[in-house]
Amino acid sequence: MPWLLETSIALELLLGRRTQAAIVALLLVVNGVIGFVEERRARDALAALRQRLALKARALRDGEWRALAAEELVPGDVVRVRMGDIAPADLRLLDGGVQLDQSALTGESLAVDAGAGATAWAGSIVRRGEADAEVTAIGAATWFGRTAALVREARATGHIERLVVRVVRALVAVDAALAALVVAYALVEKTAAAELVPFVLMLLVASVPVALPATFTLATALAAHELAKRGVLVARLSSIEAAAAMDVLCSDKTGTITRNALALKTVEPAPPHDAERLLQFAIAASDRATQDPIDLAILDGARERSIAPMVFRLVESTPFDPATRRSEVVLAAGGAPLRIVKGAPKAIGEACGVDLATRAEALAATGERVIAVAAGEGGSLAPVGLLGFADPPRDDAASTIRALGDAGVRVLMVTGDGAATARAVAAQVGIDARDVFAGVFPEGKFALVKTLQSEGRVVGMTGDGVNDAPALKQADVGIAVEGATDVARAAAGVVLTEAGLPGILAAVETGRRVFQRMLTYTLNKVVKTFHVALFLGLGYLLFGCFVTTPRHVVLLLLTNDFATMSLSRDRVTPSTRPDRWDVRALSLSAFALAAAWLVFSFAVFLVGRDWLRLDLPSLQTLNLLGLAMSGHATIYLVRERRRFWRSRPSGWLTAASLAAVAALAALAWRGILLAPVRPSLIGALAVAVAAFALALDQLKVLLFRLTGIGKLR
Repeated sequence: MPWLLETSIALELLLGRRTQAAIVALLLVVNGVIGFVEERRARDALAALRQRLALKARALRDGEWRALAAEELVPGDVVRVRMGDIAPADLRLLDGGVQLDQSALTGESLAVDAGAGATAWAGSIVRRGEADAEVTAIGAATWFGRTAALVREARATGHIERLVVRVVRALVAVDAALAALVVAYALVEKTAAAELVPFVLMLLVASVPVALPATFTLATALAAHELAKRGVLVARLSSIEAAAAMDVLCSDKTGTITRNALALKTVEPAPPHDAERLLQFAIAASDRATQDPIDLAILDGARERSIAPMVFRLVESTPFDPATRRSEVVLAAGGAPLRIVKGAPKAIGEACGVDLATRAEALAATGERVIAVAAGEGGSLAPVGLLGFADPPRDDAASTIRALGDAGVRVLMVTGDGAATARAVAAQVGIDARDVFAGVFPEGKFALVKTLQSEGRVVGMTGDGVNDAPALKQADVGIAVEGATDVARAAAGVVLTEAGLPGILAAVETGRRVFQRMLTYTLNKVVKTFHVALFLGLGYLLFGCFVTTPRHVVLLLLTNDFATMSLSRDRVTPSTRPDRWDVRALSLSAFALAAAWLVFSFAVFLVGRDWLRLDLPSLQTLNLLGLAMSGHATIYLVRERRRFWRSRPSGWLTAASLAAVAALAALAWRGILLAPVRPSLIGALAVAVAAFALALDQLKVLLFRLTGIGKLR
């Protein structure tokens, strides 16, 4: 497109037509600015990743602990991490114990307990504990760094981009064929080059849809403004059009379908204890100050159930130890000291001499994380019961997924969680088990999106964490949900600013409205281009004269192309299924309509020449008016896939169309920039165009039915 526009500008300047060159140059600059903004957004994702890596670390250097920038670390360094720290590199723990929040990296909503020998990935957050660790990988070699590399590689080619290229190629091919015939004819007739060059320029300007990218941009920009009011921010305008065609949505689980917050779900006491006693013991063994997700879920769950805590005095507290996989408190509650322990069911069961693991595994199969609670006086312990925790789905997740399915969008769950947890959550929100991809790392999400795209799918991807960034960038529609990390937002094309997933439905519906508007514009443009190019080329070959002039072609662009940009506000009905561009069907329909209008234009030419006896300049003006009026009539024909009166056009479209035709008619009447034509003749031409369009509307309905163009399903 830029090459064609630049060629057009050069030819215009060569012939001294500065006004026409300036108009085309302005469109070229607008498209260049849009391209620059898109490239900058790609760099923003990488900048966010680099900023996230700009951490401080406490490292042992030359026998002393020093504060170093993470970028100064090297493999083999010993660092210390404690509660609140972000791991500055991939680490192997040497001693101590920590609890790691890796949800932004792996998608796993539950914190992971890690002791000596375990790995802490760069970017994970230490929620509890303290440990010394050895640096095993830095920078691009870390898991976090590999994610950054995937974001750099990811790129989804916009469907509008591919469409524009195909349309332009088809139109220029028609232009080139006509130009070749004209040049051959001119050589035989020995036509002067000074007359031939302007004509070839006319064909070039008429065939290049200079307003097509600008109109697409305007339509999507207006849609983006509308979506912003509904809590959906559009970072890449191409995402709106892609949302119309999206037929697969790969949804992350944690923080997207679920809340990314543990909640107490199951309270299963062991006889002779009841649920209230089990929760009272669990409360006593929990501490809100540690910000441990399990402790917070116990305290919140007990408060929701109106469980009053026991009255006691804390004698001793032993925090969770990854080696024993349990924590312990000793209380003074009016009698002998009471020991309460909670932790992994297997470890607690072994301490009590009973089997708690079997029942815990049954609960875990439903997607819950299970802990056991035991209590006793002296050295003996007896089980008090099991507690199950889950990351519950968002309230609107099931309804949104159902609505997407009704709209023809298949929803896949893609998560780093285990298979049992993923399937349990999927069942709650209505996702089939066959559509669940569990235990998937960032490379896997990225590869899945690319695989689906290679199969011809238009893929959406939702997510909130660093691990989702490569897939968000690669997807046709990358959607960062509310609360997403900076990296995820920078990589995505759409950012939800409100909790829940209804914004996705809004994006799909709005995208399909934009598609219908752009389908109308493209149909109109292709019909008009075929019509004008064939009329100019065949008119010269058949009648041996120029049926219009270069200045007329530029005026035609102004009155038709720019007026049709108001289609970006037209009233439309969105499809109930994903929309796809079918260039072959579009071209066949457009060519048939153009052929009908071509017959009409030749009739206008012959009537003006042989019956009205107009001189050539006046005849050229009449031809220009016929081309302009038929172009606007075509807008109203193709904007409605049924009979044209089935829906009312927007006020913007009606006003812009009437103003453009009226302005051109006034120029022709007053003889400004054009040879004058009688008002009565202009009125008669308008009536003839309207009558012909009414008859052509029936042919259009038949064509659209046969080709499936714009079928709303």
